[in-house]
Amino acid sequence: MADLLPQAALSDSAARQLANATKTAPILPTISPRWLVHLLQWLPVEAGIYRLNRVKNPEDVLVACTERDEAELPQTFVNYDETPREYFLNGVSTVLDVHTRVSDLYSSPFDQVKEQLRLAIETIKETQESQLINNPDYGLLANVAKGQVLFPLTGAPTPDDLDLLIAKVWKEPAFFLTHPDAIAAFGRECTRRGVPPATVSLFGAQFLTWRGLPIIPSDKVPVVDGRTKILLLRVGDKRQGVVGLYQPGLAGEQSPGLSVRFMGINRSAIASYLISLYCSLVVQSPDALAVLEDVEIGKFHDYPDSYK
Repeated sequence: MADLLPQAALSDSAARQLANATKTAPILPTISPRWLVHLLQWLPVEAGIYRLNRVKNPEDVLVACTERDEAELPQTFVNYDETPREYFLNGVSTVLDVHTRVSDLYSSPFDQVKEQLRLAIETIKETQESQLINNPDYGLLANVAKGQVLFPLTGAPTPDDLDLLIAKVWKEPAFFLTHPDAIAAFGRECTRRGVPPATVSLFGAQFLTWRGLPIIPSDKVPVVDGRTKILLLRVGDKRQGVVGLYQPGLAGEQSPGLSVRFMGINRSAIASYLISLYCSLVVQSPDALAVLEDVEIGKFHDYPDSYK
């Protein structure tokens, strides 16, 4: 009779040994959209050097509206800065090491070398955007002219503050740039005042706007003690605005300014790849950039009850 007793069912854990799991490519949480890189105009440079020539004392260029019988005309000339600033491309690099045993044995369904390169390149591009904003030499925050620095009227970012930025960059401004928390704080202030901002679709994503200018988020804009900054940019070479620089024609070029070069296999069977990205940024005219400093973004427990 014991032989007639039902056998225990196959367990889930044992059954899974015969099943093929659906695998994802490695997920890297630090990847962001990097909107700033997409919105800049990028200029190729020769030999990694860009010389910014500016007019010296533009107010000294004289013209006059003369009467019909006026005989004399003003004489003038346009002088140039004799010591123009030169920008040198900055390199963001790393050496990726992959053991040949790993790439030989474990490259199905995902090629190990390709995935390692993809993740390293994504990290380098994240560093690139951070440098475009924060580099102490060429970054946006280090190149704001003194007369283009503002402070909020009340602490939290308000429509009035953004209007003041527009007054500073009034010649064809392109977009605001700030931390996502500052955008949330600005949205709260607009809601409180009854002027909810409109939205616009760019690159398949929705952005808040003010006066028709998109407010672009970047987590690379620094936040210190609950305070951050809001920038307003004019971009493009023809507009004498903010432009990015890159070196064309690199050996092993994968995209503008980015190269991947195989460095060989050492005696320990380690294959090495040099990944390099060369870039810089130029604010061509002082009035192409302005910043709102010390913007309070607050914390959730600091919000009024109406926001909780």
